[in-house]
Amino acid sequence: MNFQFQHKEFVWLFAGIAILVLFFIGLIQWKKKVKKRIGDERLVNLLISNFSSKHFNSKFIILSAAFAFGVIGVMNPRLPGASDNINRKGIDVAIALDVSKSMLATDLAPDRLERAKQFISKLLKEMPDDRVALVLFAGKAYLQMPLTIDHSAAQMFVSSATPDAVPQQGTVISDALKMSANVFNNPDRKFKAVILISDGEDHDQDAVKTAKTLAQQGVMINTVGIGSPDGAVIIDRVTGQAKKDDAGNTVISKLNEEELKEIARATNGIYIRLQSSDEAVSALKGQLSQIDRKAFRDTSMINFRNYFLWFAAVMFILLLIEQFIPERLPAGKAGKKYRT
Repeated sequence: MNFQFQHKEFVWLFAGIAILVLFFIGLIQWKKKVKKRIGDERLVNLLISNFSSKHFNSKFIILSAAFAFGVIGVMNPRLPGASDNINRKGIDVAIALDVSKSMLATDLAPDRLERAKQFISKLLKEMPDDRVALVLFAGKAYLQMPLTIDHSAAQMFVSSATPDAVPQQGTVISDALKMSANVFNNPDRKFKAVILISDGEDHDQDAVKTAKTLAQQGVMINTVGIGSPDGAVIIDRVTGQAKKDDAGNTVISKLNEEELKEIARATNGIYIRLQSSDEAVSALKGQLSQIDRKAFRDTSMINFRNYFLWFAAVMFILLLIEQFIPERLPAGKAGKKYRT
């Protein structure tokens, strides 16, 4: 492996140099216009005789260089060092977990969300060679964790998932599917799977359409239904009371199996209604085993030599130098500049 940047996504910050250049050019033009407005050019030059345009330009160049070194530091240039040279053979799996308030219904004890978390924890133990990403969704979808082989980190993110993680309530499955598809950074039409865990209370007509689009991209979607068709009340964790609608009626949240089944069918996946976590994990493991597996380097086992501190140090030194460069010349040199 060669020299690389850990955070390439920050390359756009270099646009800041162009903004600085435009600002500098604008400042120079403004100064020229002000000098002309004042009047006699010789008199103006005498008034500003102690100003050094050369020093002023040097300060700008140093500031621009410091900014560039700072951006490079943020991107963290690094070289791979020693590693265990571990190659893993697995698939990429995006787990989309519904954290809407309907997941607090208690038809699965202690509630739907906790049972979903228990299921994910057991599933992760059965897929040690697969890279996993976590997407949380309710009225909107958020990437909680990108693809990683670090399952301990995945466990941590899963255990901390609550309805508070997504402020916009609802259940928009199409957004969750799109976000899940975005985590796959390889062009292959294989090795990719989405596990959608939800009670299916979705009123978004685009969910099945989105699933069909992802199927064309080689993504298999397996759906896991949480809850019961008969439904259950949703307990408000703050008041401890059953949630009511605007008319004062108690809200009953029911598992919508049909939509989840249709999403799975559209991508040659399977639908599982979660009752026994062990049985669900076994069924899902068998389904995922049908996906071709690929070998990839486990970068979590590589010890990188990071160089961001060097660039940060250069940036600091340049800023320090800039502070000690005066824009005004010493009195003797200033007088000599326009002496007649």
